[in-house]
Amino acid sequence: MNAISDLQLPSLPEVTLRALEICNKDGNYREISEVIASDTALVVRILALANSALYGPTPGIRSIDQALMRLGTRRFKTLILTAALRQILFELGGGAWQQLRDFWRHALTTALTARALATLTRYPEADEAFMLGMLHNVGELIDVKSPDTETGQQYTNRQPDIAAELVTSWGLGPLAADAMRYQQALPSELLDAGHLVKVIALSTRLALSDSAGIAAAGTMFGLSEELTHEINRRISHDVSAMADSLGIPLINSYDAEPASKQLRQTVLRHAIAQQALGFADLTGKSGAILAETVNSLTLITGLPALYFASNDDSLELLSGTTGPHPNLVVSAQAGGSVITEAFTSRIPVSLKDKAPTVLDRQLLSLLRTQSLTAIPIVTGDKCPGVFVLGTDGRTSDSTTDLIDLFIRQLSAVLQEKTSAYEAEKESKGINHEIAIEKLREQVHEISNPLTIIRQYLHQLRNRLDDPSAREDLDIVRDELDRAANLLLQMNNGNTGDTGEDTSDLNAELRSLARVLDHSLFGDSKLHFNVLMCSTSTRVIAGPPAIRQILINLIRNAVESLRDAGGVVSLKTSAPIWQGRRNWVEMEISDTGPGIPQEVRDALFTPGKTTKGAGHSGLGLSIVKQLVDDMEGIIACHTGQEGTTFRILLPAASQETSKSE
Repeated sequence: MNAISDLQLPSLPEVTLRALEICNKDGNYREISEVIASDTALVVRILALANSALYGPTPGIRSIDQALMRLGTRRFKTLILTAALRQILFELGGGAWQQLRDFWRHALTTALTARALATLTRYPEADEAFMLGMLHNVGELIDVKSPDTETGQQYTNRQPDIAAELVTSWGLGPLAADAMRYQQALPSELLDAGHLVKVIALSTRLALSDSAGIAAAGTMFGLSEELTHEINRRISHDVSAMADSLGIPLINSYDAEPASKQLRQTVLRHAIAQQALGFADLTGKSGAILAETVNSLTLITGLPALYFASNDDSLELLSGTTGPHPNLVVSAQAGGSVITEAFTSRIPVSLKDKAPTVLDRQLLSLLRTQSLTAIPIVTGDKCPGVFVLGTDGRTSDSTTDLIDLFIRQLSAVLQEKTSAYEAEKESKGINHEIAIEKLREQVHEISNPLTIIRQYLHQLRNRLDDPSAREDLDIVRDELDRAANLLLQMNNGNTGDTGEDTSDLNAELRSLARVLDHSLFGDSKLHFNVLMCSTSTRVIAGPPAIRQILINLIRNAVESLRDAGGVVSLKTSAPIWQGRRNWVEMEISDTGPGIPQEVRDALFTPGKTTKGAGHSGLGLSIVKQLVDDMEGIIACHTGQEGTTFRILLPAASQETSKSE
């Protein structure tokens, strides 16, 4: 009976619905993490992927937050949608749904209790304790979906071993496996056991309101009976609050059909929107994509549509589904019409009972409908165009949801293309700066001896009395001057990609630092410190990606110091031994005011920035993606004393240990 391969487990439909809702609204990592971490089946899916061989021999991911950072927003959304698709295929009877609700409550209670005990008893990894609490009884979850009672009971009976096998397969280490394996041990057997084992075993008992667990809390950790009861009371309150927020009844009988029906409809809308988007050619420029996808919008809604592209201060009609369209160009400034109001506000606007302007009447005539809705397409801080849909004034909620989902998916495609374009543009700009700087170094090295020769000729000329000899020296000096001028006029060099997969981090940083010192730190209030280690810093990463990461992070640091001034530091260290492999570390820190909480909550997602409305906040999301592509690790520490980004890149000459 192999439970490791059987990871297609059921979730409560309310949890999956909320996860999809947060993904559709581009919620931050904290919102996503809170919902996902409350459901064992989703936790299993996320951790199984994050700890898979796809990401190489990396240290075991022990929390949902770590998993989200490793997977990235795009992969995570795909995983949640896949989970929802599989969810609607589960055929559970009423009793099984009731059992699944009870399982959900017990698993969440155990996990919250484990985190509380870990914090209270100073176990250093409270999030790990929470995750193990969610996974401890995964065998029961397999039992819920098993077709026959006898097979399902075998999974329940083996749940400690199943959980131990699972965490071992994810590389979470022997202590985590022991915590799963000995979760049902008697309190008297655990007095001298490891800290994590005691935390999980006690949590499982307290979650069941086991009287022996109350006594064991005092025996194992010295917790008073009064304190233990208070912990149970607070955890019960937290579980009830989570259930209320998701719409899961805990007291009355549980009927999963309403939420399951809503989930089926939501998944169907996702599939329809994705399929319609796939009908269009998404390989061209943004304007061409939008002009073509107007047909897809009509296909899924049955409503006639027009597409207006934004061009400077105007909106131009480029395509539609109502036959040949006139050459119509209107001002993008808000003038009372539905389309200009949607463009300037960046939110959909319907005509409804509003008095139509002349432009509204023109659009109604083109669409041949009684009413209309204008929907802007927003990517970052830009609005490349507006769709105008003809309606009868009574668009159903399901159609509205489908339109909203289609526009969000389309915007995500355009945002990804924009990010890729900006990343390529930024990389080319950095490579050009590096090439120019290297050329300057070469010119300088050649110019030095020419200058010495020229000065020597001048001295020699003054010592000669023969006019013809002086003229000959003047000719030589003129030719040297001409050679020097030719060197100074050189403005390009060979900066092509060498095709190498490795690079010397210190060498790249040294070259880049000179460019940045000259271009970003001219202000006397700004100082740039570069501290490089003396050991080898050759990494498995190409020079363009390294330069792009550094230019983004250092420019962000400089932006934070513009007003008050301060210091930006760049430091390298090697070798760093972590997770059974060698890394090379680079740190970029500043003495600025730190990252605000609202930006910190969505640090590596586009759209959040401290630089104002003129910036899209793509820099850190690009940095995160580049580090992920290198199979590296990025972390951020920020506070009133400043901000530090720590990046670990795989060392090129690493030797992976075969033992812990």
